[in-house]
Amino acid sequence: MTQVHSQPWWKHGHLWLVISGPAVVVLASFVTLYLAIRTPDPVVEEDYYRKGIEINKALEGAESSLAPAMKARNHAQTGVPPKTILGVER
Repeated sequence: MTQVHSQPWWKHGHLWLVISGPAVVVLASFVTLYLAIRTPDPVVEEDYYRKGIEINKALEGAESSLAPAMKARNHAQTGVPPKTILGVER
């Protein structure tokens, strides 16, 4: 009969492989918690609504710059060639 020599649990390599996964996740969660507490969130400006309206007004004037792109997009969708190409009438 052969004798089986039992080893303590910490000497089995595959056990450490199983324990290391959750241990890394717990460590990463503590690092995330530390970063969340240490770096505060930025405060939203008091007049964010007014600034948003100003941005929208500035973008409304930019529609004329999109005209060539809109013509090309419409041509690609409908198959009808645009009337002007680079300012030259067809």
